Amino acid sequence: MSTAAPTLGRVSRSVRMNRSLRGALHSRLVTLLAALRPATQPASSIETLLRQSADALSGHDPEEVWLALAVITARLPEAAEVVTLRRLGELEGPQAMLAEIVRRIPAGSLGTRVEVATGEVLVDVNHLARTTLITGIQRVTQRTVSRWHRDHGLSLVCWTDDELAIRRTNAAETTRALGRARPERVRDNGRNHLTVVVPWRSHYLLPEVALEVPRTARIQAVALYSRCTTAVIGFDTVPLTSAETTDTNVPAYFMRALAAVRHVDRVACISEAAASEYEGWRMMLSSLGVRGPDIREVSLPVEAAVPDPAHIAAVRDRYMMLAAPLVLCVGSHEPRKNHLAVLHAAELLWRKGLVFSLLFVGGNTWQSDRFHRRLAELQAANRPVEAARGIDDDTLWALYRVARSTVFPSLNEGFGLPVAESLASGTPAVTSDFGSMREIGAHGGTLLIDPRDDHAIAGALETLLTDDLVHARLVREAAARPARTWDDYARETWDYMVTTNRRPGQ
Repeated sequence: MSTAAPTLGRVSRSVRMNRSLRGALHSRLVTLLAALRPATQPASSIETLLRQSADALSGHDPEEVWLALAVITARLPEAAEVVTLRRLGELEGPQAMLAEIVRRIPAGSLGTRVEVATGEVLVDVNHLARTTLITGIQRVTQRTVSRWHRDHGLSLVCWTDDELAIRRTNAAETTRALGRARPERVRDNGRNHLTVVVPWRSHYLLPEVALEVPRTARIQAVALYSRCTTAVIGFDTVPLTSAETTDTNVPAYFMRALAAVRHVDRVACISEAAASEYEGWRMMLSSLGVRGPDIREVSLPVEAAVPDPAHIAAVRDRYMMLAAPLVLCVGSHEPRKNHLAVLHAAELLWRKGLVFSLLFVGGNTWQSDRFHRRLAELQAANRPVEAARGIDDDTLWALYRVARSTVFPSLNEGFGLPVAESLASGTPAVTSDFGSMREIGAHGGTLLIDPRDDHAIAGALETLLTDDLVHARLVREAAARPARTWDDYARETWDYMVTTNRRPGQ
């Protein structure tokens, strides 16, 4: 211990010589002591504050070491940093450990304020709040979080641009996350004059997919050390089960994300199929000596918006040919969605003389060069096929209403939201005869096919385009499906992820 005291003394002298560092460190030590030892009266001098903080950390508790690292450096640490600092404290004493933590304060963070969030529900909406991309996952997140926000007390948070800390969303980001507007992407303009949030004894919820390595590495440490109850929505394990259909590096990023998820308390899976995938993954964790999270199916709802007649009329004018039925295919242009097979099935039917138009709606794309080349070839041959991007929700719901049928022959889905939305709109769907898509189709309104059989896709579409009796029967089945709303889903996920998700002492 005696060798550590001079180290802390050198820190004190260094702090006295740096006014900016002195101000930042004083504020952060006061914040740290308030969280660790609320009964301790913080001193006014840096030297005494350092000693008080070292005393508070004398037990070498890894959770308290994590908190000290997060508060003093104004960034969330990775798990390996916590282990390294705890070991230093055990060998050289808490003063040496604290001195090393102070040494790690980034020079550019001295203008950053730090807030410890205790007893809150922190909902991480980084993608939803800060990007303009709206995928199926983003739509699920938005509809769920907007209802949580309406019915419960919560705090929306996102990540700093360097993905090393979280902060509360600003007004524009909150508006976007709740689906009220879509302003341009907002940047935090660096770390100066920023307040970062350190979760402590709170709830941390992740309702979207996080793949950024700096972010997931820190989420892992939050799950391990923050004394928060943690929960995520489990969409699918496609990068694990169908890695060849994903974009470059996504499987590796997803594995890093699972390294964090294995330490959270609960995973609310969006379908029975998704829950089966996650259960299979959790079984593998026994080889690591890790129990893994509790996993439960909380199935997504089947609910449609009702577009106004003027919007339907506008969609008919823009996307439909006279007297030609419309086939709608909704989803991102990626190999897993099987859109090349849809194009081939459509060409088989056009060559048979069937008259219909085909519209793809999707705002995201990867590994899609072959799809776009084939689409261009068919368009050059004057086939009635189009791919639309940037479609808003009102237009999408109108398209569901006016389409003769939808087609969704995906090879792997956590849920298959376009199938559910089509059926909720009263429009029959052609979809895959396995996984979550069969779960949805089991209640009626679909023709289930082998998505790896182009002729099966073509045959089902031909039936829906030409057989009015079958089409009418499927429309009736779709109308008779059991109702399940987004309010139901939001209530059930909140109950599972927050209300009943408690740790001892909470």
